[in-house]
Amino acid sequence: ESKEMFAIGSIAELRTGLYEREDGTLIPVEESGVEIDLHRPFVDKVVFVRDGKTFRRTREVVDVWFDSGSVPFAQFHYPFENVELFEKAFPADFIAEGIDQTRGWFYTMHNISTALFDKPAYKSVVVNDLLLDKKGQKMSKSKGNTVEPFEVMDKFGSDAVRWFLMASSPVHKPKLWNEEDIAKTVLADLFRSFTNTYEFFAMYANLDGYLASDPIVPMEKRAEIDLWIISRLNTVMREHMTAMDEFDITKACRFVQEFVVEDVSNWYVRRNRRRFWKGEYDEDKRAAYQTLHTVLIRVSEMIAPVAPFLSESIFLRLNSNKEHFTVHCIILQSCDEGLINVDLERRMWQAQHIVSLARSLREKAKIKTRQPLRRILLPVDSPAMRRQLQSVEDIIKEEINVKEIEYVSDDTNIVRRSAKPNFKIIGRKYGDATQAVAQAIKSLTHDQVRKLEQSSVFGLSIGENTLQIDFEDVEIVSEDIEGWLVASDGGLTVALDTELDETLLREGLAREFVSKVQKFRKDSGFEVTDRISIRFVSDDDTASALETMRTYIVMETLTETLERGEQPEGVDLEINGRQVNVRIMRV
Repeated sequence: ESKEMFAIGSIAELRTGLYEREDGTLIPVEESGVEIDLHRPFVDKVVFVRDGKTFRRTREVVDVWFDSGSVPFAQFHYPFENVELFEKAFPADFIAEGIDQTRGWFYTMHNISTALFDKPAYKSVVVNDLLLDKKGQKMSKSKGNTVEPFEVMDKFGSDAVRWFLMASSPVHKPKLWNEEDIAKTVLADLFRSFTNTYEFFAMYANLDGYLASDPIVPMEKRAEIDLWIISRLNTVMREHMTAMDEFDITKACRFVQEFVVEDVSNWYVRRNRRRFWKGEYDEDKRAAYQTLHTVLIRVSEMIAPVAPFLSESIFLRLNSNKEHFTVHCIILQSCDEGLINVDLERRMWQAQHIVSLARSLREKAKIKTRQPLRRILLPVDSPAMRRQLQSVEDIIKEEINVKEIEYVSDDTNIVRRSAKPNFKIIGRKYGDATQAVAQAIKSLTHDQVRKLEQSSVFGLSIGENTLQIDFEDVEIVSEDIEGWLVASDGGLTVALDTELDETLLREGLAREFVSKVQKFRKDSGFEVTDRISIRFVSDDDTASALETMRTYIVMETLTETLERGEQPEGVDLEINGRQVNVRIMRV
């Protein structure tokens, strides 16, 4: 009645109260035989009598977030015990929760900590936004667009779901739930590339008897492509560590995914297959094994926080000497700056992007990569750029399957550029002068458009005035020269000569023949080391093409004998529109 109040400060103090029995009589809590409970209805049965006044629990309830906000010290039963442990752990280095906790848990912890200790409760926080359906709608049971977590886990695995949630978009932004993306960008892209790379490594390493304890091949004795992938690995380790230190887990995941898919699987492994295939287990082959082994180990360590099961599975199989019993007890290693070669990475990046541009042009022209082409033209803007490209020239020619690379001082002769006004932009910027500006943009020469592309700004003379236009003010129009296909990206331009002569067509036929034989080997269950004999029946022109490429065919297919027969004995194959009967036998 007097509105006098006091707060219970501990369980020990609560024990000093009186317990109200069903008949209304009071006995000491310690003598009640009832287990102490900090919740209703027990606390409603505890009363205190002080100075003739009876105190009961107030009807009001403190904001329930006070309980959660007390977790930094309540978890240690501070200040009654574990004082030293609490002082070491407080404030927390990092917490994470949903954006709806901004006013709840995040705020309450700081509020209580400030009141008690005059400092924040945590040093860093990562906030994740809501998960939306693929149409961008908030999930709710009433709409029927919710996701059953355990069904998704059973379908894709928790690693794939977790990687999708971390890598698809920054965690602090709303995220669209799309199961097709999990299947396509995680399972079919990263996880398949990583697993296939391991299986490729393991298969040949077991055949050759490779051991992780074999003498290490010094870096100076390894092939340039080994040095490149080791450099890329250490660059990615540095970028990954920086992103993790900054709590940007999306960027960290993307660094690793791009590295595994583009650099390791699509480039290093594919370009090194012959080193693993060759029969002799020499120093070069051992260097290839050791290089790929290192890459797989480090990737396992980097993906472990987000894909713990896949990383553990691969890591333990790679770690045959049992030096570590789990990947999850390993501290992420810092990169070795001494192994990073920026110039080598730049040169290989140029090669990769030129190859990518050329392949897109082949697809546009519907010309398979197995069909050789005569040449490509590469514009270079400096002697240094020419030297960089010449150092990877053989790689580019092999990847694109072209005979020659020609360098030109600029791309004037292979693509013509012009500009159109972007009226949506210039109308707002120039008002009454819009038409005059538009006319001046239309009159820009090829060289002027190039300068605008390079600097993003350009000065236009409009009557007696000079206006500075921006790149966004124009739309660049590129027109390829006749007989060539041209593509540009990232400061690189590629012009592909798509004209085919009889010699090129014959070589393309032979390469397609090899592809069909390799597929037959795989479908027939041949071992990768099995040697074969081939007898084929075809027209004279096809036979001549295959004979011309005999050395290439027998090397690629592990063929002992390649001969032309008289009567069909095998399977009929369609090769570039021609019918060829082929009999393939294991030797």
